[in-house]
Amino acid sequence: MDIITETLGKRPGKIFAVHLSYKSRAEQRGRTPAYPSYFFKAPSSLTGSDKVVRPEGTELLGFEGEVAAVIGKEARNVSVEDAWNHVGWITASNDLGLHDLRYADKGSNVRSKSGDGYTPVGPKLLDARELKEDRIGVRTWLDGELVSDDSTGGMLFTISTMVADLSRMLTLEEGDIILTGVPAGASVAEPGQIIEVEVFDLDNENVTTGKLRTEVVAGPALADIGNPPKVDDKQRSDAWGYPIGEEKEKAEQTAPLDPELRKRIENVQVATLSVQLRSRGYNEVSFDGVAPLRPGMKIVGTARTLRYIPYRKDLFEKMGGGYNHQKQAINTVNEGEVLVMEARRDTTAGTLGDILALRAKVRGAAGIITDGAVRDSAAVSDVGIPVFCGGHHPAVLGRRHVPYEHDVTISCGGATVMVGDVIVADDDGAIVIPRHLVEEVVAAAEDQEHREDFIAAMVADGAGVDGLYPIRSAEWKERYEEWLKDNPLPSTQRENK
Repeated sequence: MDIITETLGKRPGKIFAVHLSYKSRAEQRGRTPAYPSYFFKAPSSLTGSDKVVRPEGTELLGFEGEVAAVIGKEARNVSVEDAWNHVGWITASNDLGLHDLRYADKGSNVRSKSGDGYTPVGPKLLDARELKEDRIGVRTWLDGELVSDDSTGGMLFTISTMVADLSRMLTLEEGDIILTGVPAGASVAEPGQIIEVEVFDLDNENVTTGKLRTEVVAGPALADIGNPPKVDDKQRSDAWGYPIGEEKEKAEQTAPLDPELRKRIENVQVATLSVQLRSRGYNEVSFDGVAPLRPGMKIVGTARTLRYIPYRKDLFEKMGGGYNHQKQAINTVNEGEVLVMEARRDTTAGTLGDILALRAKVRGAAGIITDGAVRDSAAVSDVGIPVFCGGHHPAVLGRRHVPYEHDVTISCGGATVMVGDVIVADDDGAIVIPRHLVEEVVAAAEDQEHREDFIAAMVADGAGVDGLYPIRSAEWKERYEEWLKDNPLPSTQRENK
């Protein structure tokens, strides 16, 4: 029997679970909700420290060590300020779920999260009146190894917010449970493994629930009725907490640039990178027709994308207003990313203004490129974020464009751009480098510019360019090899570090 049923003499009527509530988990998932959202777990899933069965033929039994808030006094339409007074107890919980069945109930988690024994709680209840709601710690171990360590101070939403939010529409009764969400560290347990969860007072670690212990055991296969267990690489990635298979490839494609690589790219010219790409057969990588709004500013970053389609009255009415794709793209661009816009080289209406440019700068964007026009161009220039555009125009985008979709493969200035590609721009123009070619192309560009440093030095000393630019004659090749002894190639210097 679980500790809550034992204490109250009755099984709790409702179990709520919060989808995403910790900052660490939100960062891991790459999205931060504005408000909490919930799902139900069946009260029959409650248990204490016990065994839990993973059915044969399934592979992803996920565990999530959480703080559980137990209602002590009925709550209906209570305020956030008063909500904590309606929490009677705090305890440890393990929000177990079988990811193999997540798809089956279209997000409601009815079967994947409500299996018998899938909501262990306990082993002790802590009096909420003796705790500060933002000073409650939660730790989780897998086979004795600490895999998660966080506290309610790291929540996006307080427990009081959850209680008040839920009570707006329904009555929270004594014994109802809110599983308040999981911090980073949730993963998968397999038969033979043991999960332990502890909740405690950060100000006095002697005030603790003790360890809630769950042993995973193998069990018989599910009956051949209804949706069968099914997983893919996305489910595996979500369950294990790190990218797997295709998800790994996607994560590598969209991962931030390594700081050292970014610095190296900043030190080579777009013209040189263009030569190296062309030598590898990549001729359509330039954003033709775009120029810097303010000369002297360089862009280096990974691509995020936004696509405009030609104006059509019904589509603009549907997609042009409110929180449209243009605003979504601007509002979610991250540090070091470049927002690239496809506007079909139509410069007869704006695709960017000063407010959105400012938002992108505040978000840490590395720059913005559009093959359309910029309006409020002087103000956009004053914002200080590097912007490359096809022209200037006073009209708003609704004259010519519908913001149709973002984070898809696009064409900008004749170049195909995928999310995660590397964008580099300077006064010579802008180019896109496919992610898998970046290291190779940058290393070759560094060596090319190093060779050109030698050529420039020789020309400055009065040498003619015949046989020297490019280096072809035996004499210049020999002199270059001598020069390299004191001036080794950048690639050689890195190898010798």
